[in-house]
Amino acid sequence: MNDEATALDRAHQAMIAEPDSDAARMRFHERLADSELFLLLEREADGESIEPKVFPLGDGPVVLVFDRELRLAEFVGAEADFAALSGRHVVKMLAGQGIGLGVNLGVPASETILPAEAVNWLADMLGHGPQEAEERPREVSAPRSVPESLLSGLDAKLAVAAGLARLAYLVAVQYDSGRNGHLLAFVDTVPGAERALASAAGEALTFSGLEAGEMDVAFIAASDPLAARLARVGLRFDLPEPARSEVTEIAPPGMDPDDPPILR
Repeated sequence: MNDEATALDRAHQAMIAEPDSDAARMRFHERLADSELFLLLEREADGESIEPKVFPLGDGPVVLVFDRELRLAEFVGAEADFAALSGRHVVKMLAGQGIGLGVNLGVPASETILPAEAVNWLADMLGHGPQEAEERPREVSAPRSVPESLLSGLDAKLAVAAGLARLAYLVAVQYDSGRNGHLLAFVDTVPGAERALASAAGEALTFSGLEAGEMDVAFIAASDPLAARLARVGLRFDLPEPARSEVTEIAPPGMDPDDPPILR
């Protein structure tokens, strides 16, 4: 099969190369959650209801996902029904069902099986969120001792948040209450995008491997005097411009985080 490596392939290979590295393991699971996956179905989706094809294995039942349609087709060897979902939706859908997840079976670069316990663990990890800032910062300064794993995680998350905000600043902060910490402030956020951006920031922190990490999240306007203070000392992340399209796309079942597909 002439198949270029995907982000999931590379993350899996890095995890295999460093079997004792928690950071490599966390990056693989983060890439799995972020990837668009093609879930093999028993039959064609019925509206918002889908029925994954379940395979009874010795260690428990699993459903199968692939990060490319071609990989699914070559594994099945015939026409098959599938649903395109984000990895996080698949994991959250399976959590608590006692069903494992077979990933890219037949693809040596990233073939793996997550048992049901690992699926539940990942769903729990994805449920963690950041602390949203409610206090007014008294002092802001350049971020201190921020691990590279968090910075690269934020880079990856915000790179796919096109159009949700203009930019973001990461700073060290002291609040009026005297509490110290770090703050990720988004500037000129699109109304309604706050939850998605806060979740992205929370996942970057969670998968950075920091056991006791904390990061507040705030949303401000460019006209806010605080924005000028952040620009002087903060680490800046520019969010990409949204792709322009004349076609309005209708998201398939499960792509809306507030309206996941129904598992039958």
